[in-house]
Amino acid sequence: MVSGAASASNVESQQKAEEELSRVIRKADFESMEIIGQFNKGFIVARLRKAPEGETSGISTTSTDDLFLIDQHASDEKYNFETLQTTTKIQSQQLIQPRLLELSAADELIATENTEILRKNGFEIALKSTAPGERERVHLLAQPISKRTVFDFKDLEELLHLMQNAPAGQMVRCSKARNMFASRACRKSVMIGDPLTVGQMTSVVRHMAKLDQPWNCPHGRPTMRHLAQVPSELGRARLSIDWNAFGCFSRR
Repeated sequence: MVSGAASASNVESQQKAEEELSRVIRKADFESMEIIGQFNKGFIVARLRKAPEGETSGISTTSTDDLFLIDQHASDEKYNFETLQTTTKIQSQQLIQPRLLELSAADELIATENTEILRKNGFEIALKSTAPGERERVHLLAQPISKRTVFDFKDLEELLHLMQNAPAGQMVRCSKARNMFASRACRKSVMIGDPLTVGQMTSVVRHMAKLDQPWNCPHGRPTMRHLAQVPSELGRARLSIDWNAFGCFSRR
């Protein structure tokens, strides 16, 4: 069992690692990374070349490039997770009778302004009056349904709360939906132990450039680590290292 202090230390360590990565690398850098190979059938070794100092002035000087170790499962899982987050419409089930929702005026306004986002989350609402002359109130017509996840009114309340702080029109998901997508993403992703071709490794790395947060998987595990700095060898020369000396290394 992990103590509270140890857990807090792990979170701080992870946040520090993410901050360091964000300073060393930009998301656009994933588009130009060179794939070196696969290590231990679980990690992609990639090289980020740096322009030598003085290159723009025509004076070639030596510099160092960065090597990164990318977790093939965590990276692919994060790509699949964010794709599910933005594109999936959760199935809904119609209620036998519309249910009047006891919402504050502010929540009613948020709900009526974001009906499409609610619909993609499986909640369908409509404005109805319960009696002639009474003002229209928000009624629930349908709610999300899933084989393994049970949704309820608390999930709708969470969505309304998230919408308060989200930019207009941005997709939000309740905790249960995020957990459901994380589980689906895990099952459909490249696994640790899967041998990958250079093309497959390239695809995983290029996808990271498209992510909102490429630095960790849905479960919080880091997707990559800075491995080392290596000489650029006159700026453009190809890296020459006997990777077989490290064992468990392949470039297919």
